Amino acid sequence: MSSPSISLCMIVKNEEDFIEQCLKSVQGIVDEIIIVDTGSDDQTVEICKKYNASVFPFEWKDHFAEARNFALSKAKGDWILWLDADEEMETGHEQLLKQTLNNSTATMYLMPVLNYYGETFPVNPKNAFIYYQQRLFQNHKGIKFYNRIHEAPIFPTVQDSSFTTDYLEIPIHHYGYIEELTAKRNKAERNLKLIQEEYKDPNHSPWIEYHLANEYYRSGDYKKAFDYLNESIFRFLLEGIKPPSILYRLKYGILVDTNSLDHALEGIEKAIALYPDYVDLHFLKGLILYQTNHYHEALASFEKCLELGEQKSKYLILKGTGSFKAEHYKKQCLEKLGKS
Repeated sequence: MSSPSISLCMIVKNEEDFIEQCLKSVQGIVDEIIIVDTGSDDQTVEICKKYNASVFPFEWKDHFAEARNFALSKAKGDWILWLDADEEMETGHEQLLKQTLNNSTATMYLMPVLNYYGETFPVNPKNAFIYYQQRLFQNHKGIKFYNRIHEAPIFPTVQDSSFTTDYLEIPIHHYGYIEELTAKRNKAERNLKLIQEEYKDPNHSPWIEYHLANEYYRSGDYKKAFDYLNESIFRFLLEGIKPPSILYRLKYGILVDTNSLDHALEGIEKAIALYPDYVDLHFLKGLILYQTNHYHEALASFEKCLELGEQKSKYLILKGTGSFKAEHYKKQCLEKLGKS
């Protein structure tokens, strides 16, 4: 019996700097490459054809989900893997992937995406946020992408009980947030424009306020970011939904970054009560305590971080909050307490 086939589906535009690195990372893993090109005028298409990709032109309509769904319509594989051109799949896990799909009982797999940050290349491997995303799913099951931006593959409304998700520990490395690259591509400007379009829809999801907050945070407008975050949290509560942990992570990250620590401790305690195993919240609590000279309590927070570690696949986790960063601040606390 042959192994299930995999179609790589991508949407691209002017990605000649990165696309080859991406395609090399999946050589010998995927059975077909579907490229939806939204108007490249550089060498992107030529590079893709070197890897035997099927390239389809597509008129860009300011809607990522539409372009991704067009790619899905062209895919013939049993499974869909989706990547962006500024990503690469970590090599050396081919056997794990093959075994997983040969014995799969899941419809969709979440994979760890390492989102690197910093100013220039090469990246520092310690500077990354880890977040699990739905990157591999069965084809021909009615799964489609939704949202103009920050799109995600979603199970169909009508689904059978066999539709399940699981985790696949094959990292995807994402370089799109490196400042050198975002400036070159005007990514922030494009993202903000698309999110603002979604915001105009009176029925938009509370996630839109979060995405607006994230864009303003990246551009350094902390006031707007904070206001949109609070709006997002309020709207989730209005809908009877517990606000997602990532909102609190950004909210208290802003307060720490701007040294706006009045009442921050009281608020983060409430967030930790909602998400007691989220290491980043404990780390931010430790920083708040450390910056307000409460070294005994800060020490306890950083020890809690080391106890929790960083292996919680349901959270966005900053590399080091459950390891080397927490260890660093633990030592700083001990020094302040004269116990080094």
